[in-house]
Amino acid sequence: MKVITIKQPWATLILEGYKKYEFRTWKTKYRGEILIHAGKSIDKKALERFKHLHLDYPTGQIIAKATITNCVKVDDHLRSILIEKDPIVYKGLINKDDWDGYGFQLENVEKIDPIEINGKLSLWDYDY
Repeated sequence: MKVITIKQPWATLILEGYKKYEFRTWKTKYRGEILIHAGKSIDKKALERFKHLHLDYPTGQIIAKATITNCVKVDDHLRSILIEKDPIVYKGLINKDDWDGYGFQLENVEKIDPIEINGKLSLWDYDY
């Protein structure tokens, strides 16, 4: 099964339903089930923004399964929709007018028993 490694707190925010897109500078043609790996890196500024949620942010573990249903170009229209939907989660998109990236739309997110494993770059494979 395909896996994507995501820094915390973003991986947990996906698991908990707060974040519906994962952003990358590269696009993917892959559609289907994917495992969400919480990487060992932590975005400390973002973590501070979400401390009010009182969530756990495990690292170095596969924590969820989801479905990539689409890969869309991040443009002003998508930015405005996401920022209107949740300005706290998508705050980083406000100042990225020159950012040329893609959003992987994630649906059907479900928690799984954690699997401790090192992450990798890009999409990678794991026998699940």
